[in-house]
Amino acid sequence: MHTAAGVEACLPIRSDLDLVWVRQHVRQAAARLGFGLVAQTKLVTAASELARNTLVHGGGGQMEVTHVSSAGAQGLRLAFTDEGPGIIDLDRALSDGYTSGGGLGMGLSGSRRLVHDFHIDSTPGDGTTVRVTCWVAQPPRPREEA
Repeated sequence: MHTAAGVEACLPIRSDLDLVWVRQHVRQAAARLGFGLVAQTKLVTAASELARNTLVHGGGGQMEVTHVSSAGAQGLRLAFTDEGPGIIDLDRALSDGYTSGGGLGMGLSGSRRLVHDFHIDSTPGDGTTVRVTCWVAQPPRPREEA
């Protein structure tokens, strides 16, 4: 069971400048939790793509950052929400190679591969919410001396 420590931040996504703030905030939050550089880069890349989708396809929205924990593991949950037109064909939008242009060319499927947990809710005419979670790698257990 995942427990959330509460929303750490809620950032608006209304302009290209907001995309910069989203990337910076996600990188800083991940670093504070102890994410390694590679894990930070994956999460920031996914966040950048999802924030751009929120802006371009959803007409703007917001990103919520939540610190979560589960069985001693620490993580970040990012929720991107818009009130745009929604996604008509979710299966197509989630398929590898599908892009509607304008982003990093990764699409939703690329973002999904960069995170540990990925969930999308979208209703045509009613907006979209994408939630992703990444976990800090657990340090190896110390070896027991014989």
